[in-house]
Amino acid sequence: MFVNDPVADMLTRIRNGNMVFHDSVDVPLSKMKVELAKILKAEGYVRNFKVINDAKQPYSVVRIYLSYGPNRERVIQGLRRISKPGRRIYAGKDELPKVMGGLGVAVISTPEGLMTDSNARKRGLGGEVVCFVW
Repeated sequence: MFVNDPVADMLTRIRNGNMVFHDSVDVPLSKMKVELAKILKAEGYVRNFKVINDAKQPYSVVRIYLSYGPNRERVIQGLRRISKPGRRIYAGKDELPKVMGGLGVAVISTPEGLMTDSNARKRGLGGEVVCFVW
């Protein structure tokens, strides 16, 4: 299956799995998706993730284990892709967005790799605004 925007596909799979309370979702493997999963785990939006190289499947996958509160309330309230293949959105170090007044996280693709908006501010870096998570 060919996907034009693999990151948007990953976010949609997470969003859909979260809406129906799945324990995990599988996403085709790429370096950027693994880095995005690391950020989501570090920020507490997902429990864990694992790279699965299975000989039975035609491609490797990243299995993302979704996180829920004690009474099955959703930790991820929303995910939104910002920079798209048809329209790239960039932000300088002084223009980095804050998501929901600082309650959410903006993922930024910088020359030093993917990082959250707060880490990019600390390092004085700007870059492509990949997505918002809240």
